[in-house]
Amino acid sequence: MVGKTRGASSPGGGPVIEERLRARTNGVLVRTASLVARTGVTPNTLTLLGFAGMAVAGVLCAAGSFFSAGLVVAASCTFDALDGALARASGAASVFGAFLDSFLDRYAEAAVYAGLLVHYAWAAAPWGVVAAFAAAIGSLMVSYARARAGGLGIECRAGLFARPERLAVIIAGLVTGFVFPALVILAVATNATAVRRLFHVRLLAELPPG
Repeated sequence: MVGKTRGASSPGGGPVIEERLRARTNGVLVRTASLVARTGVTPNTLTLLGFAGMAVAGVLCAAGSFFSAGLVVAASCTFDALDGALARASGAASVFGAFLDSFLDRYAEAAVYAGLLVHYAWAAAPWGVVAAFAAAIGSLMVSYARARAGGLGIECRAGLFARPERLAVIIAGLVTGFVFPALVILAVATNATAVRRLFHVRLLAELPPG
């Protein structure tokens, strides 16, 4: 999350769980980031480590090592949470750092879905393939909706399944072995969130100026 800034939830709802998690963990992240800053590690290094971990998790998913994959995803989330805090603590926040983080976030999440899709394809489980594909598309569309709306000057954070919620479901599914149910939840909830954001942007776009 290098250099990211996130405001309050926009009208029409937003990722409430994300806001609560940030409020509860902010102090720990700041203290940890201050310690990491003394080592000379850069925020972009943490971003790359987080991405590498998610790529490894994708390979583990393809191999059917779900529990190990879940642990790796959880560890990677730690790096992802720390990079922004480190950027602020070290004064190294940058526009490119923020872009790199968001850019790799999309690939990182897709790597896990790709691994699951490969696993179900090898296992000749077509519904698993469909669920993994639908979850991947929905997740990307949730992020795209926010980014595209932001480019049009509209803040769009409506809906529940932002990235933290998606990762929480992925981790829970992997470590418990309930991978297919987790994918079904994600397939439905992410696409519902994307559609929710579509209507949210339509509502705000039709408001009179001023």
